[in-house]
Amino acid sequence: MYKNFYGLKEKPFNVTPDARFFFPSEKHLEALNCLIYTINERKGFAVITGEIGSGKTTVWHTLLSKLDKTTKVVLITETFLTPKQIIMAILDDLGVPFKDRWPKVRLLSLLNNYLLEQASLGFNVVLVIDEAQNLSLSTLEEVRMLSNLETDKEKLLQIILMGQPELRDILNLEGMEQIKQRITLYYHLTPLDEGETKNYISHRLKVAGINGKQIFTSQALDKVYLYSGGVPRLINSLCDRALLTGFIREIKLIDEEIVKEVAGELELSQE
Repeated sequence: MYKNFYGLKEKPFNVTPDARFFFPSEKHLEALNCLIYTINERKGFAVITGEIGSGKTTVWHTLLSKLDKTTKVVLITETFLTPKQIIMAILDDLGVPFKDRWPKVRLLSLLNNYLLEQASLGFNVVLVIDEAQNLSLSTLEEVRMLSNLETDKEKLLQIILMGQPELRDILNLEGMEQIKQRITLYYHLTPLDEGETKNYISHRLKVAGINGKQIFTSQALDKVYLYSGGVPRLINSLCDRALLTGFIREIKLIDEEIVKEVAGELELSQE
């Protein structure tokens, strides 16, 4: 709606994840590189946590674009599943035929045979579970058992759990020692600092085709950081709403007053 008004080729602040807009902050780049290492070296188990809107999903989508063709990925986003249901969901995503009535032990055997076959063909299978904090303890234990699927040399299934900070609390519960021992990578994404926030906005505008033109005053950028706390999703929401407001009012340069106004509309307060 406001693209032509500001000379943009596309909207720079969509909240949907897009690997092209990935901003390589120190934290996000480190998380990305750690995941690539865990998968390529078949280390088995990784956990990524962060607040809502911290950029976990964007890191994941960027990771997808960097994996080679020998890597097969299973993405589970529905996490309110029983232990048997999560195995069925994995098989279904992999395109392995099965019957719902089959007992869990048969499903596990089927999965193990499939993974062995893929390993023999040179494929690496990765299981990603988003919003993993919603997994029941019994299902989380089943996921741990899946990490036992291996040959003498390597893990057959690389597992990545992504979730909100509550996932850390769950993994620290009594009785979770076995799953914690299997985690080879744990990374927590924190919000961007003030400098990173400004660079993040500049980066997304550049990707969207701004060609060096100034759209936000420095004071407006200061306010974006104060109201967003450096959380990428909130930065996107603030900037997108500010650009829409500027377009409606035919204002080419977004100032701090517009940011303050849209922050109020979004019910955001200064940190």
